[in-house]
Amino acid sequence: MQAFKSTLVALGVMAAFASSPALAQVSVRVDTAKPGAVINKNVYGQFAEHLGTGIYEGLWVGTDSKIPNTRGWRNDVVGALKALHVPLVRWPGGCFADEYHWKDGIGPRSKRPVSVNTNWGGVPETNAVGTHEFFDLAEMLGADAYVNGNLGTGTPQEMAEWVEYMTSTGQSSLAQLRARNGHPQPFKVAYFAIGNEAWGCGGNMKPEYYTSLYNHYTTFLKAPKERMPKLIASGGTGDDTAWTDVLSRDAGRVTDGISFHYYTLPTGEWDRKGAAVGFPESEWFSTVQRTLRMEDFIRKNVAVLDKNDPKKKIGFYVDEWGTWYDVEQGTNPGFLFQRNTLRDAVVAALNFNIFHAHAERVRMTNIAQMVNVLQAMIITDKNRMLLTPTYYAYQMYIPFQDATSLPVTLANNTTYGANGQGVPGISASAARAKDGKVYVALVNTNPREATDVTLDVAGQAAGTVRGQVLTADAMDAHNTFEKPQAIKPAPFSAAASGGKLTVKVPAKAVMVLAIEG
Repeated sequence: MQAFKSTLVALGVMAAFASSPALAQVSVRVDTAKPGAVINKNVYGQFAEHLGTGIYEGLWVGTDSKIPNTRGWRNDVVGALKALHVPLVRWPGGCFADEYHWKDGIGPRSKRPVSVNTNWGGVPETNAVGTHEFFDLAEMLGADAYVNGNLGTGTPQEMAEWVEYMTSTGQSSLAQLRARNGHPQPFKVAYFAIGNEAWGCGGNMKPEYYTSLYNHYTTFLKAPKERMPKLIASGGTGDDTAWTDVLSRDAGRVTDGISFHYYTLPTGEWDRKGAAVGFPESEWFSTVQRTLRMEDFIRKNVAVLDKNDPKKKIGFYVDEWGTWYDVEQGTNPGFLFQRNTLRDAVVAALNFNIFHAHAERVRMTNIAQMVNVLQAMIITDKNRMLLTPTYYAYQMYIPFQDATSLPVTLANNTTYGANGQGVPGISASAARAKDGKVYVALVNTNPREATDVTLDVAGQAAGTVRGQVLTADAMDAHNTFEKPQAIKPAPFSAAASGGKLTVKVPAKAVMVLAIEG
């Protein structure tokens, strides 16, 4: 076999294979007697940036639109997002945040200035969606608000005044201005970030310089005690832990969380990322392999936090993550539109399982992004809307929001690999949800072979499992407006036989199961 693979490699052919240990079945053991950290519901947070049609058209159509809407927000999209129990929305960026001046987005919409979105497509930004509109959306969704402040082109005064405008309960001029603009009561700002990607589009800074600015700006961010948002520092990306180190050491006093960004590119190359559909199995494998690097990135940053913050005050917030492919041909390159396939659902579920394993520190994540941009939940085309495989992954994992994580041990795991490299064939996570049930999530990374998994729930008789499975025949299966339900979850159940509960996990599948006695 090895000689055969070596020959294929020499010929420039990527050989895909699956190998199983001597024992036939993968064993997943869940220990209910040793509950871990609570999986913060904000791990399932979302992100809506002023980018492409992510907000304008995708979410906001305006009050005069023929598309059914409530105060300008389209009813179909809001309804679909509410069904996901979206806990948190980050806004207005992203790179956009560091060029956003909040006063442009208040007052009568017809009088708001028009600017240019220099980061994303060079298109006009009408500022029709501003502070009041965003909080209206958050209220419709029943979600907390995560606002990203402008450090890059703003000033401490501008940032401080925005926080005051949103949170003040007094009779200051800014509080009165907010009231005249239609909201006498202060907004609830759950989280507020000081800048975004300070190492890149947010200013090309070094961590020491940014940390000084962070301490400078946060000195002037003031709000009533009960209204003060939790403050987030702009952290690093990839395998660079310097940002986490410097920030947790020198700015931890007023920091609730340090952000982290990582995108999964099939090729690892920004100039040629790989196609969203029609890709070869080699890119299925490389995508899985690269997204699993998240585990190592988190582990290394958590080690730094444990050193500098032993009381575990500071969270590690992965507030931008997801897949990033070459943009769809014929679309504006700055709009970052890509189709969403079964591969994206598998990537999402693999990351969920990683986040659960680090629930003590990973208390928030925000996939990029909610609608029409990158790894979106929803795609729209004028008055039409469809749900993506990633949407269904989020829907299947709803029971894990605020659930108590449970230790999972895998034995005899398979290996899925290519070109002599391998990744675990099965990924698993478990938790006791708020409804009292134990839920197990299983992901099969192998796109060609099903795997039998034996479930052993210590401390609980496991007679049956019921839940859902998401899979399809093609690696790039996706929904279209012509076939909007080409891929969606199907019900699944299995019963114990001979005292053993075995589940057949289909190839390239995501499963979420409730354990029943």
